[in-house]
Amino acid sequence: MDDEGGQLGIMAPQAALELAQSKGLDLVEVAPNSAPPVCRILDYGKYVYEQNKKQHDAKKKQRHIHVKEVKFRPKTEEHDYEFKRNHIDRFLKHGDKVKVSIMFRGREMQHLVYGRRILDRVILELDGVCIVEASPRVEGHFMSMILSPKKGVVVEKPPAKAAAGKTKAPRRAAKPKTEPAPPAKEDTGPGKTENEQQP
Repeated sequence: MDDEGGQLGIMAPQAALELAQSKGLDLVEVAPNSAPPVCRILDYGKYVYEQNKKQHDAKKKQRHIHVKEVKFRPKTEEHDYEFKRNHIDRFLKHGDKVKVSIMFRGREMQHLVYGRRILDRVILELDGVCIVEASPRVEGHFMSMILSPKKGVVVEKPPAKAAAGKTKAPRRAAKPKTEPAPPAKEDTGPGKTENEQQP
């Protein structure tokens, strides 16, 4: 292929190379696995730049999914429970997966049912925004499950808040240090010295 995208047909490698050099361009193999291999006459530096730009644009469009973790205790108070549940809801709506864990200590391991009740309550209350990807299971002193967002509930994350209007006040210039004035000398009168003035 020539530099304008036209088909030049099957050519010997040396002839194609000479044609590229005559135009001040490079001969680049763009499809090595086809039979015969496809080469193109082009500016190699520009070609590499365009390929890198395409890869960069593709990466920008990719959605990065993070796994956030929210921990509860079997005796979590109602206010704390609601606060953490709201965090889970926000994470899911931002497209992140959430690992919900219940941490047990000591004899609490004999009452796993309390932890399971909390997890079941989370699933029930967030039914509209989540799918249970990994069912609750016990691992050591933790009972955990993984929730992923349902399709259609993901919203874009808000941009980071700019510190608008919160500019630092300019620092005051330091006052120049002034040396104390020397003590005023007593008036000794005309023609008298200090020694004469003293009794």
